[in-house]
Amino acid sequence: MNKKEKFLNFLNNEFTNDYIPFQPILMHFAARYNGNSYSEFASDHRVLVQSNIKAMESFDLDWVELISDPYRETSAFGARIEFITENVPRCLAPIIRNIDDIKLLKIPDIYKSPRTLDRIRGAELYQKLLKGTVPVFGWIEGPLAEACDLVGINEMLVMLMTDPDSCELLFDKCVVVAKEFSKAQIEAGCDVIGVGDAICSQIDQDTYIRYIKERHKELIDYIHLLGGKVKMHICGNITHLLPSLKDIGLDILDIDWQVNFNDAYNFMDSNVAICGNINPVTIQNSTKSEIAQLTTSLIKDQKGKKFILSGGCEISVLTSPANLKTMSNLSRIIS
Repeated sequence: MNKKEKFLNFLNNEFTNDYIPFQPILMHFAARYNGNSYSEFASDHRVLVQSNIKAMESFDLDWVELISDPYRETSAFGARIEFITENVPRCLAPIIRNIDDIKLLKIPDIYKSPRTLDRIRGAELYQKLLKGTVPVFGWIEGPLAEACDLVGINEMLVMLMTDPDSCELLFDKCVVVAKEFSKAQIEAGCDVIGVGDAICSQIDQDTYIRYIKERHKELIDYIHLLGGKVKMHICGNITHLLPSLKDIGLDILDIDWQVNFNDAYNFMDSNVAICGNINPVTIQNSTKSEIAQLTTSLIKDQKGKKFILSGGCEISVLTSPANLKTMSNLSRIIS
């Protein structure tokens, strides 16, 4: 049974206690491990794919991803993006300042925008090289995260409190693009779409329900209709949102280090796989023996549950490869 068959069986509840998927989020780490800069990784799908495959082979990862930075869709909308050699790309300036800008915002053709097309090409290259034997995770921005990319974080959070009509219009346009980008990646060979909506941890439950919950559900239902699975990643403490996330249809929920596994399992549907939650700073700074002890304890605590071993967020570029290798080895021998 290949990695893809094994993992999809896991998602479909056909799993046993001797299978613990291992998949930390790797971006800058993967680039440097492959001998590349972050800017090369984020701007060229060939580098991204090569870096992820090398990491998968070195650390026996259970899938490969297309995640790189939050500005693929933002670029397609028309924002100028600057690539920084050893850092995350940045948006040079918000492109929305008022309701008129939102009204004039055109839905882009994701096949004609270089950055969204590059990610689609990455999915195609994975299929060419891996021949359908490894799960491929695409990536999109959630509606609140994308709105923040277009408006600016502070400005968007103020807009949530002062201008609901503008919020509704902008979120609707972000969802349209998210759907089209998801569809293109699935058609190019992605099995799962990751949805990044990190800023949701910074809003209260009422605001989430008012603006975002039904849009998340609409997006997830659409991806399922296309035959894909969905993983959601929200950085930070989302304990207050767990009751609202229960019924949006997720297949995988990433939890950051501030979220307790028991809370996640208590609130989420039993069919949802919970992924996380070791603090990436701990993974970076610990010795091999400390990582072994922490990983062993977490795996034993989650025995019999639908659990994916990972960091709570992206693994830092300064993390020792030996620490990841330790986590990987333990995920294979502890049942």
